[in-house]
Amino acid sequence: MTILITGGRGLVGSRLLRRFVDAGVNCRALVRPGSGVSARATPVEGDLLDAGSLKQAVEGVSAIVHLAAVFRTQNEDDIWRANLDGTKNLIAAAKACVPQARFVMASTGLVYDADASHPGFEDDATNPKLAYPASKFAAENELRESGLNWSILRLGFVYGDGDGHLAAVPPMVARFKWHPAKTFSLIHQRDVAGAVQLALTGAMDGHIVNICDDAPATLYEMASLIGSPIDPSAEPLTDPWMGRMDGSRLRSLGFQPTVPTMYQAMRQGIL
Repeated sequence: MTILITGGRGLVGSRLLRRFVDAGVNCRALVRPGSGVSARATPVEGDLLDAGSLKQAVEGVSAIVHLAAVFRTQNEDDIWRANLDGTKNLIAAAKACVPQARFVMASTGLVYDADASHPGFEDDATNPKLAYPASKFAAENELRESGLNWSILRLGFVYGDGDGHLAAVPPMVARFKWHPAKTFSLIHQRDVAGAVQLALTGAMDGHIVNICDDAPATLYEMASLIGSPIDPSAEPLTDPWMGRMDGSRLRSLGFQPTVPTMYQAMRQGIL
């Protein structure tokens, strides 16, 4: 099996790529010209926004793991181009060159409506407003309608392996003026890789699956855990289900997180 991984230089992709290579998986990593990858993967030059460059990347692969995404920018045009147009180009290359390949795409739990009355379920109707989740949701729909053998993994708040995501919580709270009691479903980097491995077996074919651990956490708890406490508040919390996902479908597929809580990650020294 040869797998093409996009986003292999990112915080999630680089860690997943290293785990896959260490496990003996034959990995091919899409990289921009002049770039490389740290893991022992085979780099193949290309750009998701250059449709013609993707044929060589996908040729002969048995699966595509699409992790590349843009969201740490104020430029909404860049977000839409990368997340929607880039995905369209990759889908087109797969359809033209490897229509039988399994296509696993990472999405986000932020696609669920902020004012929902319950944790997000995969079959919920949703209409995200912000550019990042809206562009990912649009890309999901492109993949679902592509005719390819697809699965979509809606990731919770990804953290672990020194990725810096937890350290980014206090600045995010300040930037977005989030309530410290706002709660997110989490998933450790180790279990992101495990979920992708499960998807590659075909267990998730044709399904959207929420990827989250056993214990959602508040922003206050996350910040306190890393020793950077944020101000508490007793003000009412609006949109209490924003960032929360139901993990029942994932568990029904036999998946159990190896890092079920962020406190276990702290005890194991893998934050």
